[in-house]
Amino acid sequence: MMSGWILLLVALAYVGLLFTVAWLGERRPQLAQGPRARATVYALALAVYCSSWTFYGAVGTAARAGLGFLPIYLGPILLLLFGWRILERLVLASTRHRIVSIADFLSSRYGRARGLAAAVAVLAVIAAIPYFALQFKAVGMSVGVLSGQPLAAQWYADPALYVALLLAAFAILFGTRRIDATEHHRGMVLAIALESLVKLLAFVAIGALAILHLPGGGGIGTRVAAGAGAFASATLPSGFLAQTLLAFTAIVCLPRQFHVAVVECQDPADLQPARWLFIGYLVLVSAMVLPIALAGQSLPGADGLAADSFVLALPLAHGHPWLALAAYIGGLSAATGMVIVASVALSTMVSNDLVLPLLLRRGVLSQRMAIERQVLWVRRVAILLLALVAFAYHRHALGQQFLAQHGLLAFAAVAQFAPALIGGLYWRGASRAGAYAGLFSGAALWAW
Repeated sequence: MMSGWILLLVALAYVGLLFTVAWLGERRPQLAQGPRARATVYALALAVYCSSWTFYGAVGTAARAGLGFLPIYLGPILLLLFGWRILERLVLASTRHRIVSIADFLSSRYGRARGLAAAVAVLAVIAAIPYFALQFKAVGMSVGVLSGQPLAAQWYADPALYVALLLAAFAILFGTRRIDATEHHRGMVLAIALESLVKLLAFVAIGALAILHLPGGGGIGTRVAAGAGAFASATLPSGFLAQTLLAFTAIVCLPRQFHVAVVECQDPADLQPARWLFIGYLVLVSAMVLPIALAGQSLPGADGLAADSFVLALPLAHGHPWLALAAYIGGLSAATGMVIVASVALSTMVSNDLVLPLLLRRGVLSQRMAIERQVLWVRRVAILLLALVAFAYHRHALGQQFLAQHGLLAFAAVAQFAPALIGGLYWRGASRAGAYAGLFSGAALWAW
């Protein structure tokens, strides 16, 4: 077992590494600017989609519901295979009109409907709170598993609080440095790409360990085939198709995915090679889920373990503490990437679509420099408040055991943007009234 303070220092050192990479990316824009390098960084940045839900929660879902983990991978793979033109059109339209968020895109498509942008921003913030809390819950769970200590009863002793503040500081430093018409944050994207690589390597390493320790007799190939056959013969869980559709839409409707895939895309030509790299990334990660779930279920005392923690428990049980630490860093990468990008995307919507219009109507802002300073401070305060509210939600929802519950809440909420988004791309008859009606009725059903 490891000390909780050591784990917190590891998290601090890791975030420090991300600061360094982001700083280099800001100071040296020529880094990773060749066509291949740029497409690779873009593809890895798209993998911010793989949050703590996919790193920990997918294994837990596989252990409980067999193939029930597949929709979160299958949805984006289907979109990138058969619906990638949707993403291409979004990138082209957003580049042409200098779109900075999904709320900005929908407002622009429906005649600069500021009310629609505000509604999208509010729903996106509400949906993000449980998703942020998922990341903080995963951090707290990982520290608890590795340290052998239960989650602290006092809120100020919860390691998730300090991780939340660290990530808020990162997002503020590298996501709110200046007002840019293109809203490109090359340093932040480079750091997110590194995080995606780290969590991929960590997850594959745990998957390889799991394959070596699969239950049953015979060689490794025989045991892998037997385990895969057991899962394949199981019936699909209820809601499989609905969850696949939610994941299909989430890849463009989640504010962080829209920000990375559309706003941060420097060249539309990068999309073609990047989509294949991202598909390969998702296939590789999903292939590791079943072996980890099977090996985790065979651990002594597995019935007393939370299935979401198998990624950490497996290397500990087989005497590989350094691999467990690598898994912790991988899970931390999954959490930090999501929180940082989502914080920047949401703070942009809060400032541009909620606070700034109110300040302008009241005549508080009159000079350009004053407007820029106010916008940056609004974004910084919004990022900090989002982190603190999500941490409070995490503390309030401690009794909810499954990470996937939080992720599905967010997916279902942002799916309400899909009809207006896709209709605005392909249907000339799409109207502002229809966009309002679809968004509000969908949001009301989600809230119910």
